[in-house]
Amino acid sequence: MNDLFGRNIDYLRLSVTDLCDLRCVYCMDPAGVEKLAHGDILSFEALEELVRCAVALGVTKVRLTGGEPLTRRGIVTLCARLKAIPGVKELAMTTNAQTLERFARPLREAGLDRLNVSLDTLDPDQYRRLTRGGELERVLRGIEAVEAAGFPPVKLNAVLLGGVNDDQIRPLAELAQQSPRSVRFIELMPIGVCARFDPARFVSAQSVLERLPELRPLDRDGVALRYTAPGWAGTVGLIRPMTDHFCPACSRIRITSRGFLKPCLHDAAEIPLRGLHGQALTEAMMQAILCKPRQHHLGPDEPSGAGRAMYEIGG
Repeated sequence: MNDLFGRNIDYLRLSVTDLCDLRCVYCMDPAGVEKLAHGDILSFEALEELVRCAVALGVTKVRLTGGEPLTRRGIVTLCARLKAIPGVKELAMTTNAQTLERFARPLREAGLDRLNVSLDTLDPDQYRRLTRGGELERVLRGIEAVEAAGFPPVKLNAVLLGGVNDDQIRPLAELAQQSPRSVRFIELMPIGVCARFDPARFVSAQSVLERLPELRPLDRDGVALRYTAPGWAGTVGLIRPMTDHFCPACSRIRITSRGFLKPCLHDAAEIPLRGLHGQALTEAMMQAILCKPRQHHLGPDEPSGAGRAMYEIGG
């Protein structure tokens, strides 16, 4: 289905939980999040119904997000159920990989097609500080498990913070030197706790190119502009929501774990889907797609209008 600006909406980011086993400084307050009652989050049956409806409207790619999706009990079963829906051509997941080592093979056997892993530094102490308690070694073992399970090359997502982990640009990028992995640097967005950050924390994607002068433009992969260097097996991606927004090509909608559809991450508009079925659900989802704005308005002095933190929407 096309929105009012002619964009083909074929990508659904589906949050399965608000919970996370980390407390990353750019995502959550130190105290973490209030645990929702079991009945507050969508059941597997509801999630499956939403995906079936989205597919009927033209969605072909579904990405499971959170919070941390691997904290959702029965996540492997959910993957199998969603992948079995006719029309789901790609089922993906974004994870912090703290428990990925034991989940990688079962997820692959359940039909999960691709994994993105959040990895902001290769310094163990820095990783522990950034995540407020995470263990880097678990992430690295998880990445190895993903590759051993036969997944396509993993995508590694890094959010850069000036004066915090911007010294990791080269070490992280070089993970794509000998392997066909894609290392993707994401500009910090003023959403949730980040809206209160000092402007000095922002690192532009251009800074990555300045630190890695050997990179050469390659192509676009979804929201990422991809680069590589002579002799490199993998790629470096730049995701630039602040300095070069990709709204004209945005093909995604998001559904939160509580059942609200957000046509745009950075817009306050939310369409409640919980409790809707059949034609009522279809009409609500169609209306949400037609409400998708032309673009967001993020800027140095313009924080996100999302109205929620990232973990509440789905990363």
